Amino acid sequence: MRDNRCGAWPWGAYIKDNVCATPVLSLHKYLMHPRQSFSWDEIIGLMAKTVDSYRFLDAITKLTMKHWATLGAPRQILWTPLAKPISQCTVSLVSSAAVALKTDRPFDQEIERRDPWFSDPSYRVLPGKTATADARVYHLHINTSFAQQDLNCVMPVERLSQLEALGEIGRSAASHYSYMGYTVRPEALLRGAVPRIIGQLRQEKVDAVVLVPV
Repeated sequence: MRDNRCGAWPWGAYIKDNVCATPVLSLHKYLMHPRQSFSWDEIIGLMAKTVDSYRFLDAITKLTMKHWATLGAPRQILWTPLAKPISQCTVSLVSSAAVALKTDRPFDQEIERRDPWFSDPSYRVLPGKTATADARVYHLHINTSFAQQDLNCVMPVERLSQLEALGEIGRSAASHYSYMGYTVRPEALLRGAVPRIIGQLRQEKVDAVVLVPV
């Protein structure tokens, strides 16, 4: 889980004692390549890579965001150990890709277009069997065409089901969740969406969450 002033994962204060959202290496190594094995050195090497969050911004916006990211003290990231083996856990996904079912209400992109400091603070629930053809991606800071070809790029539902079939996890949760990432001012998201997501995770007895940063 990353603590980024751009608000990609504003979850830290809500995770402890609610649900485990710690990095689970044995899970991540299969999410994109479920039948490929990795050594621990390779896994650590992948974790050490840095994503350029400013790559697709214009020069002025990049300077503004880089300056804003230095403001304020870093927040503590809470560590919540798993209470049982991952092979016995119910696992859910939380993606910041702004994924919604085509039959559901779209994310409101105009909020951010009117004021880049804010974005739609709501979230969407996706069933455990959601397929690429069922969903749309509304994130404004990524090339959504890749996710429209394969939803697993931003919401690896099928990969999680494969992990269940392989016995790597107990089961894939009945519900997965998505919200609008790159939220510069996440206060409304933290007050509204995050507690409700965690409430449903607890209702469905989810043991671990895989955070999918976009």
